[in-house]
Amino acid sequence: MNIMHCSRLATVAMTTVVLSCTTAFAADLLQIIPAPRKMAIGEGEFACKGDVAAQAKFESDASLPKEGYRLSVAKDGIKVVSSDDAGRFYALETLKQLAEKDGKDGEKVRCVEIEDSPRYSWRGFHLDECRHFFGKETVKSILDLMARYKLNRFHWHLTEDQGWRLDVPGYPELVKYGAVRSASPRHGAKAYAGSKEDADKLNGVKYGPYYYTEADLKEIVAYAAERHIQVVPEIELPGHVYAALAAYPQFACRPENLASREPRLVWGIEKDVLCLGNDEAIKFMENVLDWVCKVFPGDVVHIGGDECPQVRWQSCPKCQERIKKEGLGDHHGLQPWITRHFVKFLADRGKRTIGWDEYLLGDIPKSAIGMSWREHRSGGAGHELVSGAAAATRGHDVVMTPCSYCYLDYTQGLKEDPFLYIGGKVTLERCYSFDPCAGVPDDAKAHILGGQGNNWTEYTWNEYDLAWKAWPRMLALSEVFWLGEAKPGFADFKKRAAAQRSWLVRHGVNCAPVE
Repeated sequence: MNIMHCSRLATVAMTTVVLSCTTAFAADLLQIIPAPRKMAIGEGEFACKGDVAAQAKFESDASLPKEGYRLSVAKDGIKVVSSDDAGRFYALETLKQLAEKDGKDGEKVRCVEIEDSPRYSWRGFHLDECRHFFGKETVKSILDLMARYKLNRFHWHLTEDQGWRLDVPGYPELVKYGAVRSASPRHGAKAYAGSKEDADKLNGVKYGPYYYTEADLKEIVAYAAERHIQVVPEIELPGHVYAALAAYPQFACRPENLASREPRLVWGIEKDVLCLGNDEAIKFMENVLDWVCKVFPGDVVHIGGDECPQVRWQSCPKCQERIKKEGLGDHHGLQPWITRHFVKFLADRGKRTIGWDEYLLGDIPKSAIGMSWREHRSGGAGHELVSGAAAATRGHDVVMTPCSYCYLDYTQGLKEDPFLYIGGKVTLERCYSFDPCAGVPDDAKAHILGGQGNNWTEYTWNEYDLAWKAWPRMLALSEVFWLGEAKPGFADFKKRAAAQRSWLVRHGVNCAPVE
């Protein structure tokens, strides 16, 4: 499947004009997203002869910021100066964008001087492929668009209660049982927290098996790397593991609950989680993560850590024995204990651990990165301890992705919208108003790595549905993550977003209206 109805996009990143411009030609420059930090428009034009990027000359300057660049377009030539390959890449993508006019490739580029660099190092796009699976070609299309808009982290949610999407050597039953459902919620049915036997909410249609082979994963990782995008795999633990337990019930506290040998059929959270008193269950996760570290060369691995019910641990003899052996006090000590275990396990393999904000509860090493999804809403007991601002104050690096600004499965507030959403409301303007450092003390802001847009797919069935929900809201977030507090106002952005929508639609992307 492919978000685009055309051949693979040539990768194109972007930049725009922060300065006001009076000429008609300058108005075309204002179509670029995200906007560059500095731009001066000169006199005259450079005549393109074929691929404009191939006509640039390059220099290095180690004093420039990471991923930053200077781009000079004169009548007699084009010069790119950068401190690293990523900066050169973004400069060329900006150049390609400058050559576009009315959504099409132009024959001339206005003479300009641009100096640009990102505010945040983590500029992410998250995709859940467990509730619904999209496939390799759609993922590549997403990576193309990420490159175009200077997004550099692809957070790939690959394991869940509803599906396991990795063909892990030595564990064939993960895809035999975990990658297929006998049924799913009917299209349009709000089957979120009902029982697995609630047949009136299910479609009765087999879903899968859908999964990625090791060769698929390596192909996608390489494709992303060519676009200066790091793939961040997510392997959920100790909760959201029902699909894995369907394959290997012996790793649950109550194996008898997994007699059906299939993942959760409706959405929501399962009470059956990884048995933390079972050494073999922990060894299983170690083996999976050891393999993940070899397949994904990036320096960060996501281990989930969110929404883990602890009721099974309370009555599990093995878990109770673990609590006594490790001096954990009660069942509340089990999740911090397993988090510390895997932070060290991954560190020994050269990886930093990242997880949803709940996993920072307890005495967790400062090397662990938090991903704050509840930052701007009231949370349950202990929420104040795990908010992104609090975690940054304690010395943790944090990626901000609050649901109230960054969840793209929330309704967009459009006048007309044919698609189904999980709930909530995150408008385009709401996305653009996001400030990752809001509420963070000045002395802790350096710990805010950036943010990302999250595409959860309970109610996203295919690539057209996905594109409609992601774009143009990801345009807004891309500018937020690139410029931070220096971004122009929403009215300025909205004009450029409308122009970008024309480009996206022309290239087969099912982009929602700019409203």
